[in-house]
Amino acid sequence: MKLLSTIILFIALAFTSFAQKTTPSLYYIFKEPKIKSAKPPVIILMHGLRSNEKDLFSFANQLPDSFLVISLRAPIKLENDSYAWYHLSFENGKPTGNPIEAEASRLMIIDFINNLKNKHAFNEKRVYLCGFSQGAIMAYSIGLTVSEKIKGIAIMSGRLLEEVKPIIATKDKLKNLKVFISHGTNDNVLPISNAREANTYLKQIGITATYKEYPEPHTISNAMFVDMLMWLKK
Repeated sequence: MKLLSTIILFIALAFTSFAQKTTPSLYYIFKEPKIKSAKPPVIILMHGLRSNEKDLFSFANQLPDSFLVISLRAPIKLENDSYAWYHLSFENGKPTGNPIEAEASRLMIIDFINNLKNKHAFNEKRVYLCGFSQGAIMAYSIGLTVSEKIKGIAIMSGRLLEEVKPIIATKDKLKNLKVFISHGTNDNVLPISNAREANTYLKQIGITATYKEYPEPHTISNAMFVDMLMWLKK
């Protein structure tokens, strides 16, 4: 496992330099805050596998009126209106993500956040990420590695990638990161064990997440969304 992590870390570091020169901008849709301010907080929504930017954006009108809402489209096109942050393979009957593509998407989203100020006014100290499934995986990967840029991450039915752990920020940098985790106990796509293991790991690195389980499948239920809203408004 240590050898695998080392190899992935080496690939990620090598890819970083390349990606910084070639990263295209991500397509997105947005909703301006109803309550106007010079620098509003911003929430960036990230959809799951085989979905698109319109999915989580359907919740935009229910989010706090003070927020600028950004909904990203993943960079890998699978088919019409169907996108991914990285491909999955199903060798041996177990889904395995492409670590190179996952790292590329992580860097693209970070680059997007860095350049968003050129198009929208927002409070750079109040940037929140909210993702479902593969989008939640990306929220973990960004929030835990560049926590100085992120105020909080809302994880909806996701998991923490093992290959991200070697590049996670120090405890000192992570101490102010807010984390919300919601997951269905009947999830047959990403089992509840993923959420429990991630929550345990977060405690080990000094993060006490708001952690919620629901008797749901792989979805965002109304109860999950309401709890996320309560967390976001705190």
